[in-house]
Amino acid sequence: MTNKVLLVGDGSVGSTFANDLLQTTQVDELVICDVVKERPVGDSLDLEDITPFTGHTNIHAGEYADAKDADVVVITAGIPRKPGESRLDLVNKNVNILKSIVSPVVASGFKGIFVVSANPVDILTTLTQKLSGFPKSRVIGTGTSLDSARLQVALAKKLAVSVSAVNAYVLGEHGDTSFENFDEAVVGGKALKTYPSMTAPVLAKLEKDVRAKGGKIIAKKRATFYGVAMMLAQIVSAILTNREIVLPLSAPINGEYGIKSDLYLGTPTVINGTGIAHVIEAKLSENEHQKMLTSADKMQEVLSGVNID
Repeated sequence: MTNKVLLVGDGSVGSTFANDLLQTTQVDELVICDVVKERPVGDSLDLEDITPFTGHTNIHAGEYADAKDADVVVITAGIPRKPGESRLDLVNKNVNILKSIVSPVVASGFKGIFVVSANPVDILTTLTQKLSGFPKSRVIGTGTSLDSARLQVALAKKLAVSVSAVNAYVLGEHGDTSFENFDEAVVGGKALKTYPSMTAPVLAKLEKDVRAKGGKIIAKKRATFYGVAMMLAQIVSAILTNREIVLPLSAPINGEYGIKSDLYLGTPTVINGTGIAHVIEAKLSENEHQKMLTSADKMQEVLSGVNID
């Protein structure tokens, strides 16, 4: 048995993901694809230089046909979000790119798991499943894992605790209709709302800051990639090593939260070597439940206007 990963998209996210993955997991073969043909060649040569420290990996540029015997295909390719632009503004720009990737990958005979991080991730993960015809358990999106990491960092700073003591999620769309699961959040074994400093205005400010962080980073350095790349590495590592982990990911909703739409949305998800092992319906207050429904309605509204034929 060998571990093989095909990466589609060698921009900042893809390149950083490749570096993170190789440093955390033994990968036997890593194939890198990009429309700019020279970049994967250069990145492969550059990444080779860390293998004396990480273990041997056959790293090379390739094509979609190389997916035929891959365990995982990671899609980071797409037009990045510009300052002031929402993730949903990217839909029409990135749907055609997605079609040009998924069809040849499936045609190669690929039988593994798709992992999607291109934005808007919930929409593009939903469309990857529809375009591929794969079982929903074998198509995963990074969802609100990055948003949740940002929330955990913000709460840790505010309460002066280790980030590992924070158990809190951002759920719903990875975008404008996301929401913080404050009512059920736990810090240091205690309910977040039992902390005297966690007043409604403070929580509102935290929510605003978490949501604005991505745009702030983009305005300062044109892109965000360290956090999402590490999330991708965690997901792919869990698949390759058949290790169960729980993250808030773009997962297929099948009646959870009372949502009947056929879509992917950010919710706690158990993944392992089979892909999505279990979708967890998080406990939500009445107010938060309504926010989840609103997020689903927004995603369905966008999906209804997308033509993938």
